Amino acid sequence: MMSDAPANAEVYFVQPADGATVDKTFKVVFGLRNMGVAPAGVEKAGTGHHHLLIDTDIPSDLSKPLPATDQVKHFGGGQTETEITLAPGKHTLQLLLGNYAHVPHRQPVVSEQITVTVE
Repeated sequence: MMSDAPANAEVYFVQPADGATVDKTFKVVFGLRNMGVAPAGVEKAGTGHHHLLIDTDIPSDLSKPLPATDQVKHFGGGQTETEITLAPGKHTLQLLLGNYAHVPHRQPVVSEQITVTVE
């Protein structure tokens, strides 16, 4: 069920910037290089869809589908941005690409973890 990702694939945050101070509800824009976005359920080489990890680390077992929780948001429709609402304080955000079955790629395509402060 695992898929291969191009060796030079990169996922990153367009916004917010690492260390940003944001309002309670803020926009998150996902960036992707050297790969395409496809909705969940669409099996196409070199594509995936975004998962936003909030205040959590990357799961230890990446051979299984990512759970859908308050800390792991799925964008299986192929969305490349969202608005989220978080409680005041510091939060970590990280992007992890999943394949058509929500399983991370054999070479995980994962962003740097960034920190935001919610006012």
